[in-house]
Amino acid sequence: MPVTDSKASPASVNSQTAANQSAEGQLLQLVSFMVGTEEFAVPILSVREINRVMEITKVPQSPPFIEGVINLRGRIIPVMDLRKRFGMTELEKSSDSRIIVVEVGSRVIGFTVDRVNEVLRICTDIVEPPPDMVCGIDSDYVHGVGKLEDRLLILLDLQRLFSTDDLQRIDNTTGSNEVV
Repeated sequence: MPVTDSKASPASVNSQTAANQSAEGQLLQLVSFMVGTEEFAVPILSVREINRVMEITKVPQSPPFIEGVINLRGRIIPVMDLRKRFGMTELEKSSDSRIIVVEVGSRVIGFTVDRVNEVLRICTDIVEPPPDMVCGIDSDYVHGVGKLEDRLLILLDLQRLFSTDDLQRIDNTTGSNEVV
């Protein structure tokens, strides 16, 4: 996974903790990031790359949560604004803002986040099913909540976040129905 000038630090779980947890349950490898004051994570195997925010071209009649498209090394990639998707107030992009490019099914799509934190390895035993509402976000997008020592980590379900209907709407307006 190429990471372009991201400030993601190495995994915060030391090898002793990881060894202890792996004896108890499976480990999840995740990329964690901030949107607003909440920390989210997605599976590292779904992440293709992390980039600084670049010029995003607006696309008329696209869904409200789609910021537009980017040209990433010759490929047109739609970009979702997670703040808009989650109904949060919009915020100007900062030097910490990033676009996380993920593979969802057979599609490649990006989403903007306020800051990328780190790559984590956590045990599946500390992940609980999501409550009906997580931090004001509909739990439809949430796979689970990881209870770390000092914080909660909201694990996003990319398949639900980018539903088939949403992907079709994005394809129709951005023309980015390229299958990889």
